[in-house]
Amino acid sequence: MASFHSDGNILIRNVRLPYSDKDRATKVWCVECKGGCVVSISPANRDRRPTGSSGLGPFEFEVEKNSFVDGGGGLMLPSFCHSHIHLDKCYILDRCGDLVKGNFGEAMKVTKAAKEEFPKDLDDLYARGARLIRQSVEHGVTAMRAHVEIDTSVGFACLEAALKLQSDFRAHSDVQIAIFAQEALFDSVDHQIPGENFALLSQAAVRHGVSVIGSAPYVEPSIEKAKKNIGLIFDLADSHGLGYVDFHLDYNLDAKSEPLIYEVIAQATRRYHTTVEHSTSSGTAATRPSCPRITIGHATRLQLFSPGEWRALADAISGLPITFVGLPQSDMYMQGREFQDEPLGAPRGTLRVPYLAQRYGIEIAMSVNNVDNAFTPQGSLDPLSLCSFGVGIFQAATPEDIRVLLRAVTLTSRIAITGTKPPIDLAPGVGDQADFVILHERQTLQGAVLDPPFDRTTIKGGRVVACRRSVRWFSDGNNSRFV
Repeated sequence: MASFHSDGNILIRNVRLPYSDKDRATKVWCVECKGGCVVSISPANRDRRPTGSSGLGPFEFEVEKNSFVDGGGGLMLPSFCHSHIHLDKCYILDRCGDLVKGNFGEAMKVTKAAKEEFPKDLDDLYARGARLIRQSVEHGVTAMRAHVEIDTSVGFACLEAALKLQSDFRAHSDVQIAIFAQEALFDSVDHQIPGENFALLSQAAVRHGVSVIGSAPYVEPSIEKAKKNIGLIFDLADSHGLGYVDFHLDYNLDAKSEPLIYEVIAQATRRYHTTVEHSTSSGTAATRPSCPRITIGHATRLQLFSPGEWRALADAISGLPITFVGLPQSDMYMQGREFQDEPLGAPRGTLRVPYLAQRYGIEIAMSVNNVDNAFTPQGSLDPLSLCSFGVGIFQAATPEDIRVLLRAVTLTSRIAITGTKPPIDLAPGVGDQADFVILHERQTLQGAVLDPPFDRTTIKGGRVVACRRSVRWFSDGNNSRFV
């Protein structure tokens, strides 16, 4: 890893900021940061250059001191956040053979076979994770919740690689490790005691560097076991002092299936003190512990909710620290295959981000989930591409829609993984953490979402951590190049 000599003091010059006010949004600004936080925001003086500047023009920055960036009039946003991404099973599609059915069952089968080889090549496991983090940072990501699987196939191999990656890339991205049970915790429907997968997950929960624990209850052999799976995850979080739980939940479009989100809500309200008082037999609110931050991934079953059911859900979660994360690339690829012969084919099987925010006040985060594997064979690591995708699948291109989509991959995603109060707006304010991405050659939110640029500069804690530039040429017919 490169060394970082900056103390988080940086002058970001000639950038446009995503203010709601159109007059302010069209102006060019200078953002000064000290100690990794914003200390002032002022109109840019185009003639102003820091002492020692080389005068190279737009995109200039001092690599070693990281003290000056000229945005060239580009748009600066809060840096992106992967609120749900699998660090260990990325870039393995070529090891899964040809996809025959393309469904979830096949993805589980071929991925499990590929996973069995992970402990045999730890260098490869690390290298794939490093590639994911590097490319994410180049896209503008400075924080991520990285799911790593714990089960009998991989043991602790994925966790060991993740802990090293967390340390090695700490200057570039905050890698929050979530130990995750993709496989069932119960060996069969007849077993009343969880099996070895649960034992391994319990051992992993005590490791330093682990702050999140999660599971996929829908893989259990019965609905009863799925509900017990949820309780076991809460048990482990409580016993090991983990402040975050993450359930990959309700991953279907079956109207006859029971939405397990209500089991999560019921268990949380029985176990924990929340902002809403509940009368329970498990003790008064004052004697119960605080509720961990709960993140719900996928939740495609909720797409079948009626307006009344959505209003009821909004009321039910209003006193709980719950955030939903839609995973459009995976959800749209995997869900609705049973509707292929219907006149309109598969439905839009992913949470409708702008609609739910505007109609019911439920802010949904969006994340990439997987890259280059059987669960998500298509797509890149760019969170901004999810916004572009969302414009089409959600039929959402109004200014309000675009702001909601961008919040979903920035501020709302940070809420999902940290629970901390985010900045009020997409535009920075004094006191905010200096985590930004500059989108060069784009000046508006609309331009950024509808046609994301390649050229970007990523800033974390007031330090430039990545820069991505394109090289262009166009022939005049005589083999001349115009850069």
